[in-house]
Amino acid sequence: MTQDFSIDIGTTPPCQATLAGGQRSGTGTPLVLVHGFGGSRHDWDPVTAALPDDLPLIAYDQRGFGDSHGEAGAPFSHSDDLLALLDALELERADLCGLSLGGGTVLNFALNHPERVRRLVLVSPLMVGWTWSADWIERWKAIGRAARGGDMAAARDLWLQHPLFDTARDGPNAARLRAGIAAFHGRQWVQDDQRPEMPDVDRLSALALPTLLLTGSRDTEDFRLMAELIEAAGRDVTRIEHPGAGHLLNLELPQQIAREIAGFIGRG
Repeated sequence: MTQDFSIDIGTTPPCQATLAGGQRSGTGTPLVLVHGFGGSRHDWDPVTAALPDDLPLIAYDQRGFGDSHGEAGAPFSHSDDLLALLDALELERADLCGLSLGGGTVLNFALNHPERVRRLVLVSPLMVGWTWSADWIERWKAIGRAARGGDMAAARDLWLQHPLFDTARDGPNAARLRAGIAAFHGRQWVQDDQRPEMPDVDRLSALALPTLLLTGSRDTEDFRLMAELIEAAGRDVTRIEHPGAGHLLNLELPQQIAREIAGFIGRG
């Protein structure tokens, strides 16, 4: 049974934030699931439904997404929020699994606090401090212009049509994808309060944790390159490539990646 939680982090405004999520009890090391940009903890539902019933799980909404929120204009780090969450839940060590933006969060966390991580799973991950391609920047600017101009419907449509979702828009979980984008408020397209960070690409050689890297062969150029760099520089990286799949493996191949994750963390 999953128990919902709402945890206040930080001591005084403007550092205050509230992280919402759900925790399922079980035996062994808990698995913490971190969603991607514009999403929520429920993006993991197709995957968690296929994971072992006795695996302890924590899925939460990152600050500014889903039911989590923070003080507008206050610089923050998703990785620092994850540390505060683990501390609040009194978890000294966990397995971490992140998708896209969430992959960047857990990778950054693992580089900052390797003693708090047993095993790391990266699903189509980005990297903190990444220098994006010209194509990505142009598409992102177009979405931002629409959002700042007050046409959030147009911004959401541009996001839905992004090449990231080419293989998921008409897939078995297309309705879930469309519903998630429709529910996204889009405030990060107008103002993103994430604190600037040094590029994680420059310290990938310090990644010594056992790491599972799950990728799709039809993901975008930026994410393909990030995966290649992680695979090449990490000391203990196992990569599983999914031919014909794109970015959102949680929606495209939920049962398959659930088996891969469970096997990697010793629950297969």
